[in-house]
Amino acid sequence: MRRKVIAGNWKMNMLPNETLSFIEALAPHVKNSEVEVILCVPYTDLFYALLAAQETNIKIGAQNMHWEDSGAYTGEVSAKMLKSIGVEYVILGHSERRQYFAETDETVNKKVKKALEEGLKPIVCVGETLEQREAEKTDEVIGKQIEIGLGGLKETDFATLIIAYEPIWAIGTGKTATSEQANETIRAIRKKIVEMYGNEVASNVIIQYGGSVKSANAKELFTTSDIDGGLVGGASLKVEEFEKIINFS
Repeated sequence: MRRKVIAGNWKMNMLPNETLSFIEALAPHVKNSEVEVILCVPYTDLFYALLAAQETNIKIGAQNMHWEDSGAYTGEVSAKMLKSIGVEYVILGHSERRQYFAETDETVNKKVKKALEEGLKPIVCVGETLEQREAEKTDEVIGKQIEIGLGGLKETDFATLIIAYEPIWAIGTGKTATSEQANETIRAIRKKIVEMYGNEVASNVIIQYGGSVKSANAKELFTTSDIDGGLVGGASLKVEEFEKIINFS
């Protein structure tokens, strides 16, 4: 039985004092939750989030990292740096990184391998544009992202790796894939993993849905056959709303 994982992606939001207040307010409401709770926060909030999350069941993740250990990469942060302060998860390949910062499936693959090598748990994002969906190329596009971005891994890597399906047309737009659309695409992702790594890996890998997830649609999405929780954007910035998503059941 796959576990449910709900991660908040704060993007470029929240100051350190707001981070401390948020986690202090959220923790009591999710302490008995049956799902795994993760907050992926900006670099400047990581130390404070880790401090506030001590002795809670809230895990802390970063939103990006470089694939090199060190070097002349101004503004970048390495997996070793994240691991050294106690970060557990890292989001890789988010569509906003691909769109604004020219990330590719190839660079995502380098980052995934480095994260796993250093003992971080990657949340690897895949998704299609509205034009690609309307052209019925969703499976083809996401299949390529999976094939390249998750190529060359070991079967055991999928015990800690999470895939997040985020249709680009549903991120921050208020539009949401129907539960049927999301579940169907995630089922296609599992099929691709079967082709690459076999049935057992595909059956057990955690695959989240992301894209305008909110308390009003969380239960419908997360109780389908193949969706194992969510990567939540804007709704994860509000304690009450995020708590309702986590406690959807």
